[in-house]
Amino acid sequence: MKITDSVIRSFRVARTYRQNEQKVNCVDYSPDGENAISSSDDDCIILYDMRDGKPKRTLFSKKYGVDLIRYTHAGTQTVVYSSNKLDDTIRYLSLTDNKYIRYFQGHTAKVIALSMSPVDDTFISGSLDKTIRIWDLRSQNCQGLTKPLGKPVCSFDPDGLIFAAGVESQAIKLYDLRAFDKGPFSCFETRFSRVCDWTGLKFSNDGKQILISTNGGAIHVLNAFNGSVLHTFSSYNNSKGISLEACFTPDSQFVMIGSEDGRVHVWSIESGMKVAVLDGKHPGPINTLQFNPRYMTFASACTSMTFWLPSVDD
Repeated sequence: MKITDSVIRSFRVARTYRQNEQKVNCVDYSPDGENAISSSDDDCIILYDMRDGKPKRTLFSKKYGVDLIRYTHAGTQTVVYSSNKLDDTIRYLSLTDNKYIRYFQGHTAKVIALSMSPVDDTFISGSLDKTIRIWDLRSQNCQGLTKPLGKPVCSFDPDGLIFAAGVESQAIKLYDLRAFDKGPFSCFETRFSRVCDWTGLKFSNDGKQILISTNGGAIHVLNAFNGSVLHTFSSYNNSKGISLEACFTPDSQFVMIGSEDGRVHVWSIESGMKVAVLDGKHPGPINTLQFNPRYMTFASACTSMTFWLPSVDD
């Protein structure tokens, strides 16, 4: 099924789960789309089977807390995640036996960005210590470090060859993974009028656009090659300065974000117009939002987790 304006408008809540006592801080789909995993502020890791849309297992990270959980590129049995308690170590966890495979130590302040390479065992992390570190799942040692001169949010491009850093909420720097030590090969200064912090950065699947999430009332879509602003999308509620996650649809044609009133807002990249406002009856702000990479479904979460499907009748 092709994602169109009418398909977007037809999405309805399929299932809602209230497994968490505190907010879900991250959701990620496995590369094959068959599984989803969530991390939350009550130290829970919940695994969902997308074939029947049900939670199948709950793990805990009581000592360290859990945030920014990510499936590794290889499959559904391992994840990495950052801590939101105790220390700033990144942990590599086997979901099969609930044991840590490796610890990645080096950051001296909270990790605010984690991005897995789509092609191999590399991943990058950005921290409030104003560094981006490059890691390999097979080694506990940091493979490289760059100092982008500010607080960085970062992400790999779809080919895993370059990564982008959004620095100090004002500039985007592009790095060649194979020559990151030479510094960025391109830098775009932005001049957005609205003052807010950048809280996330993502490439579209076609590699042509970069999406900047903020804790303000606007998100930005930029040309990934020259940094020009293609769209600034606003008119959603975020009066409390919450970090709301935005995402592209897998076809790179739409951008979605949750809001503090529990609704999902969707815009067309092509037209720049808002095409839908979807009410998921969330009791609180939608902190995290992800579209499934393989199937026509997406997840939104506040303290509850909601999975959406298009309505065949619309």
